[in-house]
Amino acid sequence: MPFPPPPGWWIGILLLLLLSPPALAGATTDESCLSGLWRSLVDPNGSLRNWTKANFAAPCNGFTSYLTGVTCNSGRVYKLALSGLSLGGSISPFVANCSNLQSLDLSSNQIAGGIPPEISALLNLAVLNLSANRLAGTIPPQLALCAYLNVIDLHANLLCGRIPDQLGFLARLSSFDVSYNRLEGPIPVLLANRSGVEAALPRFNASSFIGNPNLYGYPLPPTRERGLSVLSIVGIGFGSGLFSLALSFTAVCIWLRVTERAAMMAADEGKISHLMPEY
Repeated sequence: MPFPPPPGWWIGILLLLLLSPPALAGATTDESCLSGLWRSLVDPNGSLRNWTKANFAAPCNGFTSYLTGVTCNSGRVYKLALSGLSLGGSISPFVANCSNLQSLDLSSNQIAGGIPPEISALLNLAVLNLSANRLAGTIPPQLALCAYLNVIDLHANLLCGRIPDQLGFLARLSSFDVSYNRLEGPIPVLLANRSGVEAALPRFNASSFIGNPNLYGYPLPPTRERGLSVLSIVGIGFGSGLFSLALSFTAVCIWLRVTERAAMMAADEGKISHLMPEY
C-alpha cells in the first residue's frame, strides 16, 4: 500500500536548498572541474596521461574531446566516464563546476573518501554511478536537488548511516542501488512504494538494498529483535548449571545437618531415659 508524502516534505526540500553548499571559488568552468578532479585522483596506470593543463584549457572541440573518458556536447563537457581504470584518491568537490554534466561514472575503481555534497550543483545530472569503490561516510541528502537524476548506483562501497528520505522525491529516478554497503535504519517509504496503478509493486525491489545487515523495512524484511549469540546461550546455560549445582549441594548439606542433629537428639533422649530411676 503506498504511503502519502510525509507532512512538511516541502519544508525539507526548502532546507536543502538553503543548506546546499555554495558555489566553489573560481569560475564554474569545465577547466576548473577537470583540473580539480585530476588533482584529487591517483592514476597508477597512467590512464589519464592526456589530462594535461593544456587540454584542460580547451577540453572540448564541438562534440569531441582530447581527454580520456570525456564526452562533449556543443563545446561543453556533458559526460565523464572513468570506469575500471584502477583510479584511487577521492572525488573533488570541483567536479560540480562541470555545470552541463549529465552523466558521472567513476565506477569500479579504488576511490575513497566521501561523496561531495557539492554534486548537488549539477542540476542537469541524470546518471550518477559511483559503484564498486571504497567510498565511505553518509549519502548526501543534497542529491535530491538533482531533479533530473534517473540513475543512482552506489552499490559495493563502505557507505554508512541512513538512506536520506529526500531521495524519494526524485520523480525521474528509475534505477537505484545501494546494496552491499554498511547502511542502517528503515528504508525510506517513498523509495519502497509506487503510486497509482502499480501501487502493489515495490518501486525498487530487494536487490537494491541487500547486503546492508542493519537496513530493514519493505521490500526487505521488517526489523527483528536480535537473538542471543551462541556464546551468550552457552554462558547462560553454564551459569544456570552452576547455580543449580550449588543449590543442590546446599540442600544436601542442610539435610545432612538436620538428620545429624535429629540423630543426636534421639541418642540424648535414650541416655536420659536409661539413667532415670523407676518408680
